[in-house]
Amino acid sequence: MTISRRDAMTGGLVGSALALLGTEAAAASPAATDWKRGFDNQRIADLGDGRFLNPLISGDRPDPAILKDGADYYMTFSTFDSYPGVTIWHSRDLINWQPRGAALHKNIGSVWAVSLEKHEGRYFIYIPVKASPNSIFVIHADSIDGPWSEPIDLKLHEHIDPCHAVGEDGSRWLFLSGGDRIRLSEDGLSTVGAVEHVYDPWRYPDTWDVEGFSPEGPKIHRHGGWFYMLTAVGGTAGPPTGHMVIAARSRSIHGPWEQHPGNPLVRTQSLSERWWSRGHASLVEAPDGSWWAVYHGFENGLWTLGRQTLLDPVEWTADGWFRMTGGDLSQPIAKPRGGRAVPHGMALSDDFATLNLGAKWNFFRPAPDEASRARVEKGALVLKGRGTAPVNSSPLLLIAGDPSYEFQCDIEIAPGGTAGLLLFYDDKLYCGLGFDETRFVTHQYGMERGRPANPHGRKLTMKVTNRHHIIAYHLSGDGGRTWSRFDRGMEVSGYHHNVRGGFLMLRPGLYAAGPGEARFRNFRFRAL
Repeated sequence: MTISRRDAMTGGLVGSALALLGTEAAAASPAATDWKRGFDNQRIADLGDGRFLNPLISGDRPDPAILKDGADYYMTFSTFDSYPGVTIWHSRDLINWQPRGAALHKNIGSVWAVSLEKHEGRYFIYIPVKASPNSIFVIHADSIDGPWSEPIDLKLHEHIDPCHAVGEDGSRWLFLSGGDRIRLSEDGLSTVGAVEHVYDPWRYPDTWDVEGFSPEGPKIHRHGGWFYMLTAVGGTAGPPTGHMVIAARSRSIHGPWEQHPGNPLVRTQSLSERWWSRGHASLVEAPDGSWWAVYHGFENGLWTLGRQTLLDPVEWTADGWFRMTGGDLSQPIAKPRGGRAVPHGMALSDDFATLNLGAKWNFFRPAPDEASRARVEKGALVLKGRGTAPVNSSPLLLIAGDPSYEFQCDIEIAPGGTAGLLLFYDDKLYCGLGFDETRFVTHQYGMERGRPANPHGRKLTMKVTNRHHIIAYHLSGDGGRTWSRFDRGMEVSGYHHNVRGGFLMLRPGLYAAGPGEARFRNFRFRAL
């Protein structure tokens, strides 16, 4: 969907009204204090008492692609226009996850739902991209930590959401959106023959409120003599009741496919539920032999956080089918046993001793030379200016998964340069505060607006607070010992996909524009 800047200005009102739909659930839903807290006070799933509370991984972690590799689990997500992208996360117990590093460093387009696989000792990631033209690429590596190969274009221009599968005869396939598939070569690096249609997905009643049919995200699993195919239908966003999980099975990778009698297996049915638009599921076996489904969903009233990763317990039934047993996922669930827990997540605060691109920081829609703009030097991130404003400066961004948080940074600009802190959806919808040596510039609705006088010159400390979409800015000229509030507040509940499109999230970050280099020190993040 494309909107004008004038339409974008109404987004906050639209988002605020829609957010009110979820207020009736507030009393029954987990409060902020119900989550355990990890790095920078960020919420984490593991409650420490043998239970966990979704989200499994908070913030924009959509279209999870999960791989069980012996005692290790790896997962990655759609990373869209953020690069380095396709960050690999690692777990040993299925509940606690840490980022390892990015697998994709070359900007090949907006990365959608990928397939992460291991076949005959080699790792593969099949990557669909929205570009000109759209296509599906593959990269491969002998180690999960790389180095990963250069992207190979499979020239599949009409499909998204590939899923690698191996048949009972050893043949390799990519299952695609719309119930289609294509054969892969033995090495998995090219296609053989033409795309063929092999499955007609289950249809929901036409009285249901959905975004559209949109069969996508097929995931193939072999278990107990059957191939199971999980598919998402109903549209990824739009009405919260649209996105859902359906399943089918076959004795052969070649079909025919039998619809699950319980379809849909997962679907948000009420606006009062904690998780909206739940879908795009994969099955995975835990260390204790139990089975689980990992999928994504929007948190009630928090479209700005993007689609977050969720974990739902699975029960196999006597007839060879399975069902999800976690209900609406609003309550704690008993964890699977076994596996060694790693500290979950990562600190978003940064002293810039190293430059953590990929696992922590990502450029938005970078040019081929974007990484050369950034370096660390004597405890500072030194970022060369690009463009004139966030719209064309390729800002450096983080993924934050809490409804409320604050972040601050010491910023020093070069003569004639501009820099600042942002809440950034995309290059047409963002807000924040920047400054040059004489004036501030406010960013709102993806536009540059007021320019009041700056009494601090080329060096100051800036803090941004986001309390459930209410934004405040504070400034300090003495390194954060005393603060003054900047006279501009904002409301950003409408800065999300259902207003702007693009499937992204509102991300905290920083930017540098104009001539010279900006220096950022002591970046501090804290969930509230």
